[in-house]
Amino acid sequence: MAMTLRLSDEENRQLDELAAAEGRSKQEVVRLALAERWARLRKEEQLGEVLGRVLPRYQGLLDRLGPA
Repeated sequence: MAMTLRLSDEENRQLDELAAAEGRSKQEVVRLALAERWARLRKEEQLGEVLGRVLPRYQGLLDRLGPA
């Protein structure tokens, strides 16, 4: 699907420089940035789920250890 991305002059300059430095098209740089942000979000969500399961199991120990 096509879309229009509106950037400030400074953002466009940064995207130009990044694309040139990486030897990629501006479109590819934006698509990779999106993929990286999506992956980071998923990892943060997964970490939250794991901590939600694990922390209650060790809450007594954590209370005995006290603040770090």
